[in-house]
Amino acid sequence: MGSFSIWHWLVVLLVILLLFGGGKISGLMGDLAKGIKSFKQNMKEDDEKDASMAADAPPAPPAGNISGPASPAQARNASTQPNTSTSSHPAA
Repeated sequence: MGSFSIWHWLVVLLVILLLFGGGKISGLMGDLAKGIKSFKQNMKEDDEKDASMAADAPPAPPAGNISGPASPAQARNASTQPNTSTSSHPAA
C-alpha cells in the first residue's frame, strides 16, 4: 500500500519522457557529466597548486617561544641574584 509497483514507475517514466523528450534528458545528463568532470579537474589543479606552493615556501617558525635549558653559568648567576619577587606581606 505504501510502496509503488513496477507499473507506477513505468507510468511516471513515460510521463517524464513525454514532457521532456529523450534528447533533452540526454543533454541534461551530458551537461551533468561535464560539470562533474570539470569539478574534479579543478580540485586536482588546486591540490597541485597547494603542493607546489608548500614546497616553495620556507618552513614556518614554531608558534611558541619556549627557551631551551639554561647553561650552567646562567644557572649560577640566577641563583646568586637576590629574589625580586613582590610579597603580599609588608616588610618588618
